[in-house]
Amino acid sequence: MIIYRVKKGDTLTKIAKAYKTTPYSLALYNQLTDPDELSVGQCLIILRPKEVYYVKPGDTLANIAEEREITLWQLLQNNPQIENPDLIYPGQRLVISFEDKPNKTISINGYAYPNIDIDLLKQTLPYLTYLTIFSYGFTNSGSLLKINDEKLIAEAKKYGTGAVMLVSALTENGSFSNELASRLINSPEIQDNFINNVIENMKEKGYIGLDMDFEFIYPQDAEAYAALIEKLRSRLNAEGFFIVVALAPKTSRNQKGLLYEGHNYPALGASANAELVMTYEWGYTFGPPMAVAPLNKVREVVEYAVSEINPKKIYMGVPNYGYDWLLPYVKGESRAESISNVEAVDRAFENNAQIMFDTAAASPYYNYVKNGIRHEVWFEDAESINAKADLAAEFGLAGVSYWNIMRPFLQNWMLMANKFVIDKIY
Repeated sequence: MIIYRVKKGDTLTKIAKAYKTTPYSLALYNQLTDPDELSVGQCLIILRPKEVYYVKPGDTLANIAEEREITLWQLLQNNPQIENPDLIYPGQRLVISFEDKPNKTISINGYAYPNIDIDLLKQTLPYLTYLTIFSYGFTNSGSLLKINDEKLIAEAKKYGTGAVMLVSALTENGSFSNELASRLINSPEIQDNFINNVIENMKEKGYIGLDMDFEFIYPQDAEAYAALIEKLRSRLNAEGFFIVVALAPKTSRNQKGLLYEGHNYPALGASANAELVMTYEWGYTFGPPMAVAPLNKVREVVEYAVSEINPKKIYMGVPNYGYDWLLPYVKGESRAESISNVEAVDRAFENNAQIMFDTAAASPYYNYVKNGIRHEVWFEDAESINAKADLAAEFGLAGVSYWNIMRPFLQNWMLMANKFVIDKIY
């Protein structure tokens, strides 16, 4: 696998010829909406097939995978052009393997809302170990506020992906309620009702694990929250389920701030089966322009996390989005627009912007002017994702977790599938 940055004068045909591949493959793997539209500084991944197979009459993907001694999921990962695994045709060209064979295994989680485009979900599921569905709520009595998740769970299982139920203390207006969380955290009676309802729902729906995402917990509730997670783990494990807890991106044990003080890394690390560290949102909607997940900041969090928690239990958060800020930034007034990574590249071309790369943050960015207004954009591309994947491998983490998969980012999935063997549940 080669990561290439477009230079002035490059064309897809010219790049393909230089690296002995095809313009079609470059366009496919990099999800180019128009192959003729390349921006200087744009990142491309170049994958060269080692073995290909042409479909014969009567073939199915399952029997092709078995004959070529790879998994069905790997076959789908290598061939994102397959829109329906049940529909292949004689003469169709399939990639069995690429030149670089991955030898490290990783688990990948992706978050999705119930309203995700079902075609996008199907395109993404081959690359996921877990699909975490956001989000169940709960009442003051511990009853669940349910969501329409049946279709997502069924699709996940078809692609060998385990569905994870997520519970958060979100209110109807989309904000986290530390008061609602505190009521559950401090009431054994409400906890018992809540846990019984969670287990019943997981059995009924076909979930394999639970993600507890309680943010902005009162500092005085930190110890009791860890005790709740331990109680959940005991009950869930006895039923064959696991529990993962989401953690704020801390860099020290006694870090100040409402986001951080309610999350006791050592206690929660000991209480849950796994931990997701939310290593994103340095650049955010109301903040100044900067990388969403700058590598230097992410590294600081990971270094602290592994000092308190077994690395093999940790999932590192990865953002699947970027932001477009209007300049000048005005604190308390400015609001960045959230955009997909694919859209960020398209905007660079539309506005004749050269994409730059910040080496400290290991993130791409660019500036442009539209209708007399200056903009600054930060996003993710193959090089920034590769740096994050290397960081997860360096520390021996269990895997990575994407917030979220609601937007396409095929370049990312192709990179991860060629860098790692992706764990599957079924």
